[in-house]
Amino acid sequence: MSRSLRRALLGPAVLLVACSVLAACGSSSSSSPSSSSSSGSAGAGGLKTGLKAFVIPKNLGNPYFTTADSMKSGGALAALQTLGETGTETSGTAATPASQIPAIQSAITKGANILIVSATDPSALCPTLNSAMAKGITVVMYDSDAPSCRDLFVNQASTAQIGTSEVDLLAKEIHSTGDIGIVSAAASAPNQNAWIGYMKQQLKKYPKMHLVSVVYGNDDPTTATQVTQGLLQQHPNLKGIISPTTVGVLAAAQVVDSPKYKGKVAVTGLGTPNSLKKYVADGTVQAFELWNPASLGYLAGYAAVNFASKKISNAAGQSFTAGKLGKYTVGADHSILLGPPFVFTKANINQFNF
Repeated sequence: MSRSLRRALLGPAVLLVACSVLAACGSSSSSSPSSSSSSGSAGAGGLKTGLKAFVIPKNLGNPYFTTADSMKSGGALAALQTLGETGTETSGTAATPASQIPAIQSAITKGANILIVSATDPSALCPTLNSAMAKGITVVMYDSDAPSCRDLFVNQASTAQIGTSEVDLLAKEIHSTGDIGIVSAAASAPNQNAWIGYMKQQLKKYPKMHLVSVVYGNDDPTTATQVTQGLLQQHPNLKGIISPTTVGVLAAAQVVDSPKYKGKVAVTGLGTPNSLKKYVADGTVQAFELWNPASLGYLAGYAAVNFASKKISNAAGQSFTAGKLGKYTVGADHSILLGPPFVFTKANINQFNF
C-alpha cells in the first residue's frame, strides 16, 4: 500500500470497538477533558492549550461522523485531547441548517475558540460563522465545505477524483451500459453536489450509461431506504446506483439485497467497511470507496489548533505536522487534502475495522 494510502487510512488499532457496529453513538454533546485554562496558554511546540473547541458534524447519530469525531475512533476529539484542548462534539439530530445552526450559536455563546464544522449548506451557515470569525474564533470546515465563511477546509479527498472514480467503478460493473440513479444525502449538501457535478461530467465518457434520477435520503436511514425503493419502482430497468454517502449506500445495499434486485442492480458509493462487509461478502456490493473518517477528524483537529495558535496561516504552502498522520501542507483555496480515496473489495475489506 502506498504512503499516501496509508496516511489516508491511518487510525489506531482500537478503531471503533464500540461504534464500529455503526450504532448511533452521538448524543447532545461529548467532551474530551482538559485540565488547562480555557484562556489558551502556550504548550509544546508553541501551540496554545486549553482552547475550547466544538466539533459540529452535520448531525449526531450518524455513524460516519461518530467515527470522524469520537475519542474511541481516534478522531477529532482524540486530536484535541492530545493537544491539551477541551473538545466537545455537538450538533442537531437532522442534517439540515435549521438543526445545525443552533448548535453553532450555542458553541459561540459558550466561549468557543475553535469551531470544526461539516456544512449542511454552503451559504446558510455563513451569517453565523462569519460572525464567529469576526470575534476571532477559528472556523475550520471538514468533510463538507462552506467556502465563503471559514479559515480552512480539510478535504477528505480530491472532489473531482471522488466523483469521477465513483462513475468508473459503476461503469466497470455494468459494462458501461444502462440506466443509473444516484441516492444523495441532503439536496443542499455542498460535498454531495460537488461530487455529483463531477459524476455528470464523467458520464459523458460513457454514452450508453444514462443518469435517470437523483434522489435525496437526507442522511436518514429511513428516508434513504424509502427513496431507494421509490427509485427502483419508478425505473424498473435500473442497472446501477451510486450513493456518495455512508447512510445512503448502506440503505441502497439493504434494499438491493433481495431476490428481486440482487445481481440485477449494482450498488457502489462511499461507505464504511464495517457497515458493508455483509453486502460485499454476499455479492450485493462489488466495490466501494472511502477514506478513514477518523483520520479526517484527527487532521481537522490538528489544523484548527495550529491555525488558532497562529503557527500557520491559510496561505498556500503553509505546513504543519498532524501528529501520527505526519506533515501536511495548505493548498489552493485555503484547503488541506487528507489523501486519495481507497477502493474496498472482497479481496481487502476484512483488513479494515471502522
